Amino acid sequence: MLRYERSFLMKFRVLVAVIALVITASFVLAGCGPNSEKDSLERVKKAGKLTVVGSGGYPPFNFIGEDGSVVGFDVDTGAEIAKRMGVELNYVTSDWDGLIEGLRSGRFDGILGSMAITDERLEVVNFTTPYYYSGAQLIVRADSGITDPSQMAGKEIGVATGTNFVGDAEALGATAKLYQDDNATLMDLINGRIDGVITDRLVALGAMREIAGGENLELCGEILRLEEMAIAVNKNDPELLAELNKILDAMHKDGSLRAISEKWHEGADITIK
Repeated sequence: MLRYERSFLMKFRVLVAVIALVITASFVLAGCGPNSEKDSLERVKKAGKLTVVGSGGYPPFNFIGEDGSVVGFDVDTGAEIAKRMGVELNYVTSDWDGLIEGLRSGRFDGILGSMAITDERLEVVNFTTPYYYSGAQLIVRADSGITDPSQMAGKEIGVATGTNFVGDAEALGATAKLYQDDNATLMDLINGRIDGVITDRLVALGAMREIAGGENLELCGEILRLEEMAIAVNKNDPELLAELNKILDAMHKDGSLRAISEKWHEGADITIK
C-alpha cells in the first residue's frame, strides 16, 4: 500500500510539473507576439516608431514620389502625429484589400491611408475621429456623352478592390470592374476600356490635373455620398487610440492639419465638412 501511494505521489508531482511548464510556455509565447506590450502607446514609444500603412497608389494622399519614397497628405499627417508622440514615422505600403487583416495581426500600429469609417469596418477595428472629409465621385470621359450618374446602368465602372466604391457602382446598376488602385482604373478609363470610374472626389481632381490624358476626363454629377476618413486602430490598442485622438484634436485646433491639407490640395481645406 505504501509503495502504491509513493508511486501515485510521484506521478502526481510529474503531472503538476508538466502543467506548470505548459502554462509557463504559454505566457512566454504570448509575450513574443507583435502586440505583446500591454499598453499599446508604450509599445510604440518603446519601438521608437509609429508604423502606419496605406496602399501607396492613392495620390495625392499616399503615393510613390520621384525618389521612390511614399509621399502625400496622409504621409505628412502621419509624420506630424509621430513627431508629437516623440517617435519616428514608419510609413509602409501594402495591398488595400489586406490592410485590415494586417492591422489585426499586429503588422501595423494603424491604417493611415484615407480609409473611410463604415459600420462593417467598425465591427473589426476602431477608428479615430476623422482627419478629413470627402466623397465618392463618378468620373467619365469628356466625350462620353454621359452627364448624370443615372446613365451608368448596364455600363462598366472601374473601382479599386476592397473599397466602398463597389457598392456605389452597383447602386447605379453598373458592373464594378476591380483594379489594384486608381492609377489603373483611371488609365483604363482614359483608354476607353471602361465607361467610368468611382473614386474619392479629391483623388479624381488631382489625377485629372496630373496624369497624362487627365484633361480628357470630367466629374459626372455631384458626390454620391460623403465619407469621413480616419485612422484605423486595432481594437486591442485603446491607449494608442486615445493618444491619436488627442493629437488629432490638437492638430485640428492649432491649424496644422489645415496647413497640410492646403499644401496637397491647392489651398483647399478638406479637414472640415
